[in-house]
Amino acid sequence: MRYLTFALGKGRLAKQTLEVFEKIGITCEEMKDPTSRKLIFVNEELKLKFFLSKGPDVPTYVEYGAADIGIVGKDTIAEEQRKLYEVLDLGFGKCRMCVCGPASARELLKHQELIRVATKYPNIAKDYFYNKKHQTVEIIKLNGSIELAPIVGLSEVIVDIVETGSTLRENGLEILEEICPLSARVVVNQVSMKMENDRITKLLTDLKAVL
Repeated sequence: MRYLTFALGKGRLAKQTLEVFEKIGITCEEMKDPTSRKLIFVNEELKLKFFLSKGPDVPTYVEYGAADIGIVGKDTIAEEQRKLYEVLDLGFGKCRMCVCGPASARELLKHQELIRVATKYPNIAKDYFYNKKHQTVEIIKLNGSIELAPIVGLSEVIVDIVETGSTLRENGLEILEEICPLSARVVVNQVSMKMENDRITKLLTDLKAVL
């Protein structure tokens, strides 16, 4: 039997994923060792391999078959636009992708004005403004604190993930429009889904039972 390989997004997502996996009898003790420098963790008994990667890389590993299965946020799936199957919503890591800005920017959104939008997620922003709102905007890609952009006058609004909204409020910004709900998802490589259908389907059934 070949190994089934999982790519997990580093940090809280991986921790929550492993907690759910334990409920269905999938454990990987090695991964719990905070001092470990290992990159790949193996459960010999169940023929499973796990590795941690940066969130945005998970869909890439899955599309190219370096991982059969990935666990990653919906924001990353939507932004990366890789060829893979999104098969299950794990329901944790819940937040929302929103258009945010000062209250004064509401009118600009209503009247379809040409505005600048700062974001870490240019593909999501483009899809929302061009395809759903049919509004022409200039999209500026940033990597750091997106909230800064409207405050210093770089953009009128931002597209970003909102969990509680406290950072926005502290900086005089608010949610102007909601784009979509987000949470952790299971994605599967298209070939693996055919070749390992029984094992993957069983895994998904077991996960659904405990969620």
